[in-house]
Amino acid sequence: MHTLTVKTTSQFEMIDITRQISEVLQKETIRDGICHIFVAHTTAAVTINENADPDVPKDMIAILDRIVPLQAGYRHGEGNAAAHAKASLLGASETVFIADGRLVLGTWQGIFFCEFDGPRTRKVFVTTIVAS
Repeated sequence: MHTLTVKTTSQFEMIDITRQISEVLQKETIRDGICHIFVAHTTAAVTINENADPDVPKDMIAILDRIVPLQAGYRHGEGNAAAHAKASLLGASETVFIADGRLVLGTWQGIFFCEFDGPRTRKVFVTTIVAS
């Protein structure tokens, strides 16, 4: 298992971590298999989305803010209930196939770490499974 450290700089942020995950694959020298990415935080998530247009992550954050507003009479005492809900909506993990030593992603796809309660220093765990 590999651990990536992600330092976020704002309360809401989507950071493309595709390159860092690809670097993990190079260290593993894995040819074919599966890459599993897991975020062990209750106010952060991981997702796959377009990484060609920098406005897509901004739009995604805006959409999530409309679905789950920051203030809506939540009962959670820490004041970050919206962050918990957004993280649950997107999820804590992604699984990506590996072929010929590379992540199998669509032309415009990237893997994003999603911060909903920052800024913070977070951990992303990456494991690989070799295909037999």
